[in-house]
Amino acid sequence: MIETSRIEFKSKLTDELEKEVVAFLNAEGGTVYIGRDENKVYNLNNIDEIQLKIKDRLKHNIVPSILGLFDIIVEEFDNKKVIKINIASGSEKPYYIKKRGMSEKGCFIRIGSSSEPMNSKMIEELFSKRVRVSLRNITSPRQDLTFEQLHIYYESKGYKLNKNFAKNLELLTDDEKYNYIAYLLADENSVSMKMAKYRGNDRINLIENNEYGYCSLIKATKNILDKLDIENTTFAKITSKERIEKTLWDKIAIREGVINAIIHNDYTNEIPPKFEIFDDRLEITSAGGLPVGLSKEEFFSGVSNPRNREIMRIYKDLGMVEQLGSGIPRILRVYPKNSFIFMPNFIRMVFYKNIIGGQIGGQIGGQIYLTDRQKDIVNLIKRNPKISRKKIAEILDINPSAVSKHFDRLKKMDIIERIGGTRGYWFVKIN
Repeated sequence: MIETSRIEFKSKLTDELEKEVVAFLNAEGGTVYIGRDENKVYNLNNIDEIQLKIKDRLKHNIVPSILGLFDIIVEEFDNKKVIKINIASGSEKPYYIKKRGMSEKGCFIRIGSSSEPMNSKMIEELFSKRVRVSLRNITSPRQDLTFEQLHIYYESKGYKLNKNFAKNLELLTDDEKYNYIAYLLADENSVSMKMAKYRGNDRINLIENNEYGYCSLIKATKNILDKLDIENTTFAKITSKERIEKTLWDKIAIREGVINAIIHNDYTNEIPPKFEIFDDRLEITSAGGLPVGLSKEEFFSGVSNPRNREIMRIYKDLGMVEQLGSGIPRILRVYPKNSFIFMPNFIRMVFYKNIIGGQIGGQIGGQIYLTDRQKDIVNLIKRNPKISRKKIAEILDINPSAVSKHFDRLKKMDIIERIGGTRGYWFVKIN
């Protein structure tokens, strides 16, 4: 490895860290390694302490805030641990070292393998293009917000939000009012994402139309992922040598597609992401084209330029996002670049179904068919044979009595069987 326009090496943590990070923020993003150079890996003592120092310095010494724009990761080279800092390209350029101000002494940009001071003309040009209308600066339409769901999600990850959580998570405007990010993450709001299902390959025959929202964006995200997991049926083909099983869509790629669409959606126009299922494909459409300053080539290469860095930061806290810039490359491992359709005001991802050997839940015994809802229930039972009818009703958002009727029908069709009574489990008799 050598130093490039995207890679910087440091043998140890120095006073130059903020300079290098600012330079990457003002360019296309990059990576700083602490504890190695081009030819050698060094021993870092107290690596946990160093990580905390880095996070604290980046949080407090660079302006505007870069929370959500960097990852700190520990990697191993030659049996020695090295700190890797991934930095995204920021959307609020120019970034600068706080104590030096927005000046030639505080602003830097990555040119080749070095971080160069920015002249006053460059600073003025970047500042004039800065994205001033961000969700952080838009006041929430409601100020009576509650965040019980957000507290629960953080506690599930071992974190406890204190009384200053709204300020720490940047959920407040400069005048201390809840902003639009807070509104999106609150227990109640008016934002809802639609998931439509059609019979056929066009939008003529709508057979299912669900809404996921009016709640924390995180809860809505999890509900959409759960629903798509149900729809992502497993197909099987038995040959003379083996049994081949595949899902309709690659699970990892679809998860990345959903989360990318939700995190990077342009909510300033009040258009949420949309999810549509056809006989031959899944379409995910998010509002907002490519972020300003990001080319298609950079997009596909994994250059990260978060439209909503505050939302990105929270999803990272909760383990719903791994590393900056990892989402699109994960999708491209499975689906081609032409799966992405770029429009002036929207980005659409199109994932075609992977079909082998016929559809599970289709024709059984030559004459018996399952409805879409019955397929959902069968797939839920396969995932969790001990699942309760109440839980199924909750996941599918239908009446418990309707679930009971479906169970009765599935038992009569000899598709499911109860094993072991009330403390037992359900057995599915079809592949």
